[in-house]
Amino acid sequence: MAKKMDTNAPNPYSIASLFCGAGGLDIGFHKAGFKTLWANDIDKDSCATYRSWSNAHVVCSNISKINSDEIPDTDILLGGFPCQGFSLSGPRKIDDSRNVLYKHYVRIVREKQPKSFIGENVKGLLTMANGAFIDAIVAEFSDCGYDVFYQKVNAKNYGVPQDRERVLIFGFRKDLKIQSFLLQEFDGCKKTILDALDHLPPAKPDEICTAPFSSRYMSRNRKRGWNEVSYTIPAMAKQVTLHPSSPDMVKLGTDLWRFGLDGPTRRLSYKECAAIQTFPADIDFAGNLTSKYKQIGNAVPVDLAYCAAEAVRKALDTSLGK
Repeated sequence: MAKKMDTNAPNPYSIASLFCGAGGLDIGFHKAGFKTLWANDIDKDSCATYRSWSNAHVVCSNISKINSDEIPDTDILLGGFPCQGFSLSGPRKIDDSRNVLYKHYVRIVREKQPKSFIGENVKGLLTMANGAFIDAIVAEFSDCGYDVFYQKVNAKNYGVPQDRERVLIFGFRKDLKIQSFLLQEFDGCKKTILDALDHLPPAKPDEICTAPFSSRYMSRNRKRGWNEVSYTIPAMAKQVTLHPSSPDMVKLGTDLWRFGLDGPTRRLSYKECAAIQTFPADIDFAGNLTSKYKQIGNAVPVDLAYCAAEAVRKALDTSLGK
């Protein structure tokens, strides 16, 4: 079981977290000295995972059933609202029920009035309805009394050994007068798959998804080498990419590949996926194997979240004269 984390920062900014999942976003903010008091998700395994490392009060419930007065007043609201309806890898329907969950985030921001809020989603959000969806989201948060900034980032530019393009949305209450905000790229060394996995013990068979490989899976290359960054870690176990020790895949034609024949081929284990997502090594993911992969793949990479948290703290400190 993971050791319960507790920030040592003096007078840390407090957080309430919506759609918290296993806590990738929250752990990054925790590392930067923030303190989460309350968290929510609808998935029971995600909530159990979150409780394993956090002392926050975790409410396992549908966000639509939570009144804002049940949430403590905090400096920050975090919310990685569900992204499947926006994803480029699936059907993108503007009336997808998952696409309206952000409205509950807007509702709670409007009623709680934190100093800042942060949201995360897939890059498909920017092109949904030819950009009308992101414009509507910004307008709704702005109407709540916030200056809103968003940008597309790639996690590989923030100390994460993974190609993972996402949209980060930052809001600051207008009385703070934060007129501009940009998340600068990480200035340290870029990380590789080798950096992420070199310290791990050999994967056990029960840590690896062994489901059949679909025609969708075999439609493109699924392997990157030790000295590269990983492909995006997905939430669906069957779509997880190959371990770098696997033989190179061979292209047979348009949208058709096969596995190499000079050695065993396997997917990344869930623990290897967690390492690539920069979770702490001792996080204890609850649930069955499919659930573990799902929690990890849905998460914000911890080190990307840490970079965002550092930038948010700097902006708030400057505005508040700290």
